Amino acid sequence: MILNIPNALTLARILAVPLFLSLLVEGEYSLALVVFIAAGITDALDGMIARLWDMRTELGAHMDPLADKLLVVSSFIAMGIEDMVPRPLMIIVITRDVVILGGFLLTAALVGRSMEMAPSIWGKLTTFTQLLSVTLVLLDVSKWWDVPAMALNPVFVATGIVSFVSGSDYVARGLKWYQSTEPGGG
Repeated sequence: MILNIPNALTLARILAVPLFLSLLVEGEYSLALVVFIAAGITDALDGMIARLWDMRTELGAHMDPLADKLLVVSSFIAMGIEDMVPRPLMIIVITRDVVILGGFLLTAALVGRSMEMAPSIWGKLTTFTQLLSVTLVLLDVSKWWDVPAMALNPVFVATGIVSFVSGSDYVARGLKWYQSTEPGGG
């Protein structure tokens, strides 16, 4: 079944992105935070349900990271434009994902098949720091919690560094994989 419960939850997360962004740019920060938290809960639930009840699908395997990237990258774009996160951080986050996606599509076009790449520890750490950055900013602007700049700035720096290292790691792994697929390459 293509539209099972986990895939429906992932689809709901994708559909929540425009609502989240609308609330964010309209200054409805508390509601934006609630939508962001709900999206995080659906992310945890869809994976758990898919594993526990063996409801994994190829569609879900592709939709889930897409939903995550749509939410996180669009959050950084909106927050960067609204001066909630430093613009250089916004650029690092966007560039990382564009380079990874571009490399994935390019190698698929050149080789004729997609590269299977399991998330690295750097990728997981990037996801954590990016989500932490967005959550802390939302907590601060919503007035749910006063997050001092001296707490936010180190998180932003860590997010930028980890995002850069992770992107570099994915590029290196992608180049190694591509070289191994070339005739005589490995």
